[in-house]
Amino acid sequence: MATTSKPALETFLGRSPDQLTLPERAALAGTWIALEIYTPETVPVRQIEALGDSVSECIAMLRRRSLDPAKFEFTPLKPAY
Repeated sequence: MATTSKPALETFLGRSPDQLTLPERAALAGTWIALEIYTPETVPVRQIEALGDSVSECIAMLRRRSLDPAKFEFTPLKPAY
């Protein structure tokens, strides 16, 4: 059985999770993503702002990018099917 390695996570920043291809989604299954929390004032585009194997890795990536982790929700990516 072939194994699928995870691609460089930074390549997915700024992309919508809904626009990931099936192979990308399969490679990232189980990875946590950070999406900006919706508020009527911000109406954010639903795009990936951080990825990691845990919420703490996502928070660290957000901080490296000078983004406030309190303004993001964290969710694990699931396989497409």
